[in-house]
Amino acid sequence: MSKEIGITVKKNEDFSEWYTQVVIKAQLTDYAPVKGLIVLRPYGYSIWEFLKSSIDQKLKATGHENGFLPVLIPESLLSKEATHFAGFTPEVFWVTHSGDTEVGDRLALRPTSETLAYSMYSKWIKSWRDLPVKINFWNSALRAEIKSTKPFLRTSEFLWQEGHTVHATKEEAKEEVMTILDIYRKTVEEELAIPVIIGKKSEKEKFVGAVYTTTMESIMPDGKALQMGTSHFLGQNFSKPFDVKFLDKQNVETYAWQTSWGVSWRLIGALIMVHGDDKGLVLPPRVAPIQAVIIPIYSSQSDKDAVLKKANEIKDTLLKKSLRIHVDSRDEFTPGYKFNDWEMKGVPLRIEIGPKDMAKNKVVLVRRDNLKKSDLFFENIEEGIVKALDEIQADLFGKARKLLNDRIKNVADFDRFKKEIENGMFLIAPWCGDQKCEETIKEDTGADIRVIPFDAKTSNSSCIVCGTPSKSDAMFARGY
Repeated sequence: MSKEIGITVKKNEDFSEWYTQVVIKAQLTDYAPVKGLIVLRPYGYSIWEFLKSSIDQKLKATGHENGFLPVLIPESLLSKEATHFAGFTPEVFWVTHSGDTEVGDRLALRPTSETLAYSMYSKWIKSWRDLPVKINFWNSALRAEIKSTKPFLRTSEFLWQEGHTVHATKEEAKEEVMTILDIYRKTVEEELAIPVIIGKKSEKEKFVGAVYTTTMESIMPDGKALQMGTSHFLGQNFSKPFDVKFLDKQNVETYAWQTSWGVSWRLIGALIMVHGDDKGLVLPPRVAPIQAVIIPIYSSQSDKDAVLKKANEIKDTLLKKSLRIHVDSRDEFTPGYKFNDWEMKGVPLRIEIGPKDMAKNKVVLVRRDNLKKSDLFFENIEEGIVKALDEIQADLFGKARKLLNDRIKNVADFDRFKKEIENGMFLIAPWCGDQKCEETIKEDTGADIRVIPFDAKTSNSSCIVCGTPSKSDAMFARGY
């Protein structure tokens, strides 16, 4: 990667290198000494904090509580749900020694917490009065990603939240699955300004151990799909091996119904890819750590004192509107350097103010998303800034919606499918439901079923692989 200050490649010419430069040069992350691990720098972590706070509020408003689970899981516990354990075995990091002493039962560094949480739930739940249990855990997970790592998208340790709930009835658990999926959708669409397609995963692609998995998927500018979050109906697949059961109102012992769900910091990766440009990061105002940066411009000490005073007055005014404002008063850098620096970091609005602007009772407003400049008079500063931020948020979502819509195509035969997948598309195609056809598509094209939309058509169209009547349309793409 280039050591030059700015982004040295075009987004549409070398997407992978462009992405890497943005995450490093915008000071979101840096590489850790261990392959596959990254260090999250304060600017990057602050974006995660906004996402975390937003999701946390929504979860608590729907009756969920936060808890904490340790990072080590005994192998004997993982293996109690054999299918689930087998699905994670290739990715598990193992602890075998404590100092020089073997630990005996190997300890897994948490790849996910179902087995650990449910061993505890079986102790806590005895009666219908103990239900529902709706606990969310903010933690990290570790899965060995050693072949193709990329900051935020595929790393061996990642930040996420994982929810694990227990219910008295199947219907209540299924309702929980959809409640969470809607929370995720609103967060991603309304705050990250990224449209998603929601639906179910195929049997082949569902979460290991789930009855079914619901998902939200989006397309990235390079034509690859990204799974943005999942919510799983576990049925009684975990409650039975882990003895998560309760006495119902008729005093009959019955196994509980469960769900699990989660999103990770890959949402930040999606944010970078969808909205970023050749100058760097572009942040939607609702998740930007700094929504507007004020750049004072002066050439003498007397100008400096007056301009800084006015800049701080504007800052104080905007802070009262609960906006996140920063005055860049660094003397060691020129205004031009500051412009480029904050553009790299994706701050939604730049407010320029100098002696000539003050003489006209105005500031110069520069939008990060389209770099358009406009004058804003002092008396309109509050409503003008709020309006501009709202417009940026809406415009970013509209642009991302167009990206998604432009990359969705319907195909009815396999030959055309093979051609279109090379263009980086979400392809809607009729599928018979047979996993063999799904595997054929994966082997021949590298694409898999990303989502079967909830509104997918059920028609008598022929499966694009085998020609038998399709069960539904499915959306295929190559993915991260």
